[in-house]
Order: sequence, then structure tokens, then C-alpha cells
Amino acid sequence: MKTKKKWNDWLWIWSALYLSLGFFNIMFAWLGLICFITPLLVAIFGKSKAYCNSYCGRSQLFNLLGNKLHLSRNKPTPKWVRSKWWRYGFLTFFMTMFLNMLYVTFLVFNGTNGLKQAVKLLWTFKLPWQFAYHGTPFIAEWTAQFAFGFYSIMLTSTVLGIITMILFKPRSWCVYCPMGTMTQTICRIQK
Repeated sequence: MKTKKKWNDWLWIWSALYLSLGFFNIMFAWLGLICFITPLLVAIFGKSKAYCNSYCGRSQLFNLLGNKLHLSRNKPTPKWVRSKWWRYGFLTFFMTMFLNMLYVTFLVFNGTNGLKQAVKLLWTFKLPWQFAYHGTPFIAEWTAQFAFGFYSIMLTSTVLGIITMILFKPRSWCVYCPMGTMTQTICRIQK
């Protein structure tokens, strides 16, 4: 028997749309802050991981690609990926990269550095992304720098999620997702 779809079953479209819009205009990367702040607010005020379990568009996208389109091998996620040291180690690394992105944005804001129109994939490979930003007098360069950096983080985490989705179960990314680790920590602290 088919189950009736709920509105939040369509949130995978948000993730796909976000990545597409950022490809054509980097300033859309700012919308990713919704995916960054909302899980934390739900964990703090809702005292649960409801965002991760029901409202995360990225996990729904991986579920769609892995289960419905059969792009996943559906192998169990290795124990080391589920381990505390891996999850918190990855969170620490991820937050270090996020703070570095904020620092680079500050340098552009401060006038110390110029705008770098590149997206870094896997924090290493610079992809030329000049086509996605043409500059206007109404937009400060630091806002574009933040957008390039934030889109880099979102694209990298999506690529990592797709790799683990293909190798293991569709939502293997959710096991070590930095946002999931932070919301889980918030919920544990509140208990």
C-alpha cells in the first residue's frame, strides 16, 4: 500500500534547487544559511533532531538517489564512520574550514585581500567560478566572498554525501554530518 506524501517529502527539491541556483549566481549561496541555522534552532527550542529526521532536504535527496534511483550499493556504513572519534573529528575539521572561510571573508571585508572568484571542492581543488558572479555596485565584495566560501562548503559536503551514498546506505552522510553531530550534542546537553 502506498503511503500518502507529506509536504516535507518534497524538501529534496530545496537541496537540488540550492545547488543549481548557486551554479548560475553565487549570491544564492547565502540561502544555505537556512540549512545551517534551522537544525540548530530546532535542536535548541524543539529539543530534538526533528530537522535531521524529517526536514533535511539533503538527506531526502540522498534517499531519492540511493533508494528510488538505485544509485546506492546499500551496504552497511562502516563502524569507524559511525564512531564518536570520526564524527567529532569530522565536525572539528569542518568547523575549522568554516572558521577559515569566515576569516577569508573578513580579510576581503577589511580590504586586506581581494575577492577570490573560485569554489574549493573538497577544501583543496579550486574550481574557477567567475561565471557565477559579475559584481555590482550594490553588493559588497565580502558578501560575494562569503557566498563563494559557503557554496564551497555546501558543494563539498554534498559530494562527500554522494560518495558515501553510493558506497554505503543512501543516508550514510547523515551518520557523520556536522549539523547532525551538533544537533545531537545539543539534545544530549539539554537532557
